Amino acid sequence: MNTRNRIEKLRAYIDANLDGDLGLVQLSRVAHFSKYHLHRCFSASQGITLARYISRLRLRRAAWQLAYRPALSVTDIALAAGYGSTEAFSRAFQRLSGSGPTKFRTQPDWAWLEGQDQQTTSREVPIVNNINQSPTVELVQFAQVLVARLDHVGPPQLLGDTIRKFIAWRRLHGLSPAKSRTFNLVFDDPSATPAAEYRFSLCAETRGPVDGDDTAIYADMIPGGRCARVRHCGPDSGLEGVVRALYSDWLPGSDEELRDFPLFFERVSFFPDVPEAEMVTDIYLPLA
Repeated sequence: MNTRNRIEKLRAYIDANLDGDLGLVQLSRVAHFSKYHLHRCFSASQGITLARYISRLRLRRAAWQLAYRPALSVTDIALAAGYGSTEAFSRAFQRLSGSGPTKFRTQPDWAWLEGQDQQTTSREVPIVNNINQSPTVELVQFAQVLVARLDHVGPPQLLGDTIRKFIAWRRLHGLSPAKSRTFNLVFDDPSATPAAEYRFSLCAETRGPVDGDDTAIYADMIPGGRCARVRHCGPDSGLEGVVRALYSDWLPGSDEELRDFPLFFERVSFFPDVPEAEMVTDIYLPLA
């Protein structure tokens, strides 16, 4: 195994074990590097020290937990990020993001993460489905699902605000992802759609009426019917490549016709509840 493959294996291990043993002895064993050389090899390859890389991944996860997991206290998030006190966590989070955890929780600003993502995720661990692989497609009969739906219309960068609103509504109505399936209706390609016109819908399975306390969230249905389904395992950054391959490679050779309903995702498991490399998203392409 060459150095590049060893580093990728190490990155995958770190990503999947942010709460586990990330000590020098264990990491050296995973990467098959001597402990005397591991730090230099990692820094030379990644342009960042191993300790800082781990810290940034933990703080990145903490940011998602602060924004989208209101049931977790700042203390819980701080401990999960490896800090012995909320004060130490707050200082580190402030240095990295420019905002304290409490302020970020109420007014999340993701601009700082764009630069961090380039360094911590630009060399992503290989995933099952990507743009260089033909997707494994199943033809399935999707069963109709009644949902509560919230539409996002506007710049994709503001989607996080809509997600936070929907999470709060789900919590209020007892529709957690553990009890209610999670879907996204994907109307537009962000690379080909003006930001102001971009549409994306958040849906949660329901078994009863949708309360009218928020008129933006309304009852709807994902219709049943034939679909092409691809299971994507890995970060959201790989979804577009799979979708592109589905349209450009699989569909032209399939003799299938598309139905008048948008592409949609079912979120089987998602970050930060699982490591990004272990996220599972089922992609459905409705067929006539």
